[in-house]
Amino acid sequence: MEMVARVLLLGMVVVAIGAIQDARAQTPAPAPGVAPTPEGNIYSVTYVEVRPTAKADAVILLRRYRDAAQKEGGNLRCEVVQRIDQPHQFAILEIWKDHAAFEAHGKGANTTETREKIAAIRNAPTDERVHTALTVGRIDAPNVRGGIYVATHVDVIPPRKDDGVAALKRLGEDSRRDQDNLRFEVVQQINRPNHFTVIEIWRDTKAVETHSMTAPTREFRDKLATMTGALYDERIYRAID
Repeated sequence: MEMVARVLLLGMVVVAIGAIQDARAQTPAPAPGVAPTPEGNIYSVTYVEVRPTAKADAVILLRRYRDAAQKEGGNLRCEVVQRIDQPHQFAILEIWKDHAAFEAHGKGANTTETREKIAAIRNAPTDERVHTALTVGRIDAPNVRGGIYVATHVDVIPPRKDDGVAALKRLGEDSRRDQDNLRFEVVQQINRPNHFTVIEIWRDTKAVETHSMTAPTREFRDKLATMTGALYDERIYRAID
């Protein structure tokens, strides 16, 4: 009887294992190349370049877009900035509560209409880059009228991504201690995690220049030189009213 019981128990175990394996086999696998839905706030940076003769029209259009986006559910911030040395170039800086809010915004009438109108006056394709936070500080950080915005695209070669992350985190933490810094955010691109955007606001032009000469900034640039995958693309802006 003891032998029969053992055989029956073994058979039950085999059947159970087979059932588990069948269930796993029937569970749909993630589609190849499809990334999981990102968690947390979504940071969107969109670069817009219009014809130089159309910059006044772009200001009106982008101001209207900004004001409408700020009223949408899930929007935490929407700013439009204009490049100082090339005023026909703009950047839209947005934060959305989560990926669902960002997706809904992208399908909304305000976004669709703005894209169509920008396409009619653009000088180059609009470039939207979508990120999650790496080191950002307070979302409700204070702003000062006339502050200088700096947006920098940082591209690190894939094998050095983690080194780039560490260097950027330290830069962000050090820079936010500066008394003339109003905001210093480093965000990481979702579809290319070795690409980053650094978004800064400084009290004035002198503060930007002074920060560029500080030891933490120079140390970061030295480290980045050993792992960069592209030109350090730093652009300076002012917010449109």
